[in-house]
Amino acid sequence: MVFHMKTTLSISDATMRAVKREAARRGQTMSELVESALRQALRQPEPIGELPPLPIHSSGGVRVDITDRKALYDAMGR
Repeated sequence: MVFHMKTTLSISDATMRAVKREAARRGQTMSELVESALRQALRQPEPIGELPPLPIHSSGGVRVDITDRKALYDAMGR
């Protein structure tokens, strides 16, 4: 058995016009559109779980001091 509850909400005129347009565009009632939007807004995000470790690469050591502008330009061949 499905139960429905009526309630009163205060919605700005501009938002209500947008809801009416969007509901018509989707072929839904305003109630259906608002309920689906509320369900989506209230949906709990799925837990991400544990991520795999990032790969480790050897860069061969420091080649340029990135805080030294001249060294950077020299490395870029400028």
